[in-house]
Amino acid sequence: MSPDAVAVLGFVALFVLMLLRVPVGMAMGLVGVVGYSYLVGPGPALKLVGQTSMRTVTDYTFGVIPMFMLMGALVSVSGVSRELFKAANSMIGHLRGGLGVATVVACGGFAAICGSSVATAATFSAVAYPEMRRFNYPQSFSTGVIAAGGTLGAILPPSTVLAVYAILTQQDIGKLFMAGIVPGILAMAMYVLTIAVIVKTRPGWLPGGEVKPWSERLKDLKNVWAPLVLFVFVIGGLYGGFFTPTEAGGVGASGAFILGLVRRKLDGPKIREALLSATRTAAAVFTVLIGALLFGYFLTITQSPQKLTEFLTGLGIGRYGVLALIMLMYLVLGCLMDAMAMIILTVPIIYPVIVHLGFDPIWFGVIIVMTVELGLIHPPVGMNVFVIKSVVKDVSFTTIFKGVLPFIVTDIVRLVILIAFPIIALWLPTRMG
Repeated sequence: MSPDAVAVLGFVALFVLMLLRVPVGMAMGLVGVVGYSYLVGPGPALKLVGQTSMRTVTDYTFGVIPMFMLMGALVSVSGVSRELFKAANSMIGHLRGGLGVATVVACGGFAAICGSSVATAATFSAVAYPEMRRFNYPQSFSTGVIAAGGTLGAILPPSTVLAVYAILTQQDIGKLFMAGIVPGILAMAMYVLTIAVIVKTRPGWLPGGEVKPWSERLKDLKNVWAPLVLFVFVIGGLYGGFFTPTEAGGVGASGAFILGLVRRKLDGPKIREALLSATRTAAAVFTVLIGALLFGYFLTITQSPQKLTEFLTGLGIGRYGVLALIMLMYLVLGCLMDAMAMIILTVPIIYPVIVHLGFDPIWFGVIIVMTVELGLIHPPVGMNVFVIKSVVKDVSFTTIFKGVLPFIVTDIVRLVILIAFPIIALWLPTRMG
């Protein structure tokens, strides 16, 4: 059987295994090893399994993933999400639509030290949704703004998805983190603008909240010093070149632990919960990563990425036409898969195409993560929507999707802006120390 036929058979087998609900990392690893074994031999294939597994879990660069995950887990159990929401709510919650704006701002703040979309959406479903419903905010808007705010977790540093993209494409993790800051702030600003437009076009639909005295506002604002210090220290140190991304992860995890103890927000059970959560998530990511690398070796010997590049560039639709096709593929995949699995599965195949077309890899990382996140909130099967539904059981999927639609439009406009003006993503990375 020719390498081309084996490659096609490999993709079919991978699709079937995923339909059978085999975990994506195991499915990719299995197909990769069997395919490599058929083309090269069982001996080299088995040796590849051992070498890849050992190299991945012992590589210093890969240490950035568990470190930032531990930082996010410690921050989550410390109750930072509630403090962020309370502070934002105190300042602007009394305005019409103010609780929605407070949710977006708090999601952005939490995302900047958590790095996970799913965790952000799940956390604020428990924190912000009850408060919005208490002031008679519509269910659709309440869940829609949380779903949209949750997507900030993947673009604002320290984003685990951006870190994995950097590792797979051998790009500078620090530069990718910096590239996510301005687009992330732009996303928050555009979400706030979307809420303002809703308030303007539908007067009376979004009520105002409770007006709090300035003494209480300032007190709530003072409580957010810890996450602010942590973010500035970690990202500032990374930007200034004082430490590497892996060191930044270690500093962030240590900082989150120390701040939690100093503020008496961490105790034995919470520390144990954070350690278990970070270990489980990191183990899942490394399993998928090892599987993807094994699958990547199989693809390399079949020359699938090169052939895909030749096919796409030969379509005669120009490089932006090819980019649009790739983004469309990610939107469809976003309905079916988790963001991390999507990136790990597709980047080894798509990346050579992007390089051949002359797109900047750092910029493309931001674009692709934003596209993947859009896939996680759009109908018919947005993953973030399922997360919210699992927490807020009295809301239908239709209601959540109805609420998220204005934010989907905003996301599409933002993607167009970033494609038209790549400097938005590249300005900070070019100025790194």
